[in-house]
Amino acid sequence: MEYKIFKRQINYYETDKMQVVHHSNYIRFLEECRMDFLKQAGLDYDKLERSGIMIPVLSVSCNYRTPARFGETICIVPKLEKFHGVKFDMSYKIYNEDLSVLHNEAASSHCLVDMDFKPVRIKKEFPEVYSTLENLAGIELVNI
Repeated sequence: MEYKIFKRQINYYETDKMQVVHHSNYIRFLEECRMDFLKQAGLDYDKLERSGIMIPVLSVSCNYRTPARFGETICIVPKLEKFHGVKFDMSYKIYNEDLSVLHNEAASSHCLVDMDFKPVRIKKEFPEVYSTLENLAGIELVNI
């Protein structure tokens, strides 16, 4: 898969009085990156929802290394660490634009459910989604 690392510029409203990105915004950045990652893999979230699949967040953890600041462009490198059929785990590394400064390391866990929040048998009901996620698991995405 040819993948472009997720890039975005830090907005003023995302910073706090210390002029750095408020810690809560990193969770939003992870979601933006995850949606971009899935879309590039052919799993556009809108399309998944129309087909009856939702992907709620089960857990998120962040380790803050170096603050990002207003106006800076950040690059987020995602990795689908594990895929368990109904659940998957992702990791993320958030860098500055030239990838020389690590701002944050994070992880998130998700499950695949139907519109009633019941687990979906992805392998049986959505084999193309299953194979896409299975093929992405463990691959380090480093293309910019």
